Amino acid sequence: MSAIRIGNRYWVVVCDGRKALIFENAGDADLLNLITKETRVAENPSTHAQGAERPGRVHQSVGAERSAVEQTDWHDQAERAFLRDLATRLDHAVVSGETKAIVLVAPPRAMGALRPDLSPAVNAALKGEITKDYVGQPVSEIEKHLRA
Repeated sequence: MSAIRIGNRYWVVVCDGRKALIFENAGDADLLNLITKETRVAENPSTHAQGAERPGRVHQSVGAERSAVEQTDWHDQAERAFLRDLATRLDHAVVSGETKAIVLVAPPRAMGALRPDLSPAVNAALKGEITKDYVGQPVSEIEKHLRA
């Protein structure tokens, strides 16, 4: 993996399915200085806290057999909706000229959910992806990881 050079005014988006930190590099590629532009946090209780009933059952059209219906994963759906909203925010930032370059940092699951929702404009501005979970770390640690 080649190192990603994060230039001046590049946005660094550190996210998972519940939280997104949007930074702008006020430094240069050699000396990062990430300034927080925006923090987004989703209210997302666990699936069992969001669902009220047990999963349903289906009666077969022939015979007396029944099958369980898989319970909707409300938690997963909320994470995907959060990432879709983040993709929309990034598209607006690129199209409006708020940023011209983005580096995404997210764990593999969140990165996989985010990619299909990125617009062509965001994909063109994307300078790199890092599949790591840094969202719970202080800014100084994130900068240290990005320099490595």
